[in-house]
Amino acid sequence: MKQVLFAPDVEEDLFQLIRILVEKHYLSIFDYAVSYVEDLVEYINEHIHTYPHKDVPEHFLRYGSDAKYISYNRSNHTTWYIIFEERQEAYFVTRITNNHVSGQYFNQ
Repeated sequence: MKQVLFAPDVEEDLFQLIRILVEKHYLSIFDYAVSYVEDLVEYINEHIHTYPHKDVPEHFLRYGSDAKYISYNRSNHTTWYIIFEERQEAYFVTRITNNHVSGQYFNQ
């Protein structure tokens, strides 16, 4: 099975997500925010191999000319889009975004 690698910018975004979840009161406790991000990463690691890959909208081609994505419906309110390139040796995650930020590009 191919390994899953995260671009440094994606790793930084995930760390920042923890802070944002607490500061904006989406989650009230730091440990819950950490768990939320851990669940997202776990989902990626478990499903990127088997979940149907879709071509990214044109707006996201800057994250790879042959980039694909999978989605993760975390709740009725939030869908995460995991953008990646499939390389011979690994899945390389180049961007993670959600419907609140980028939904307009995925719902066309």
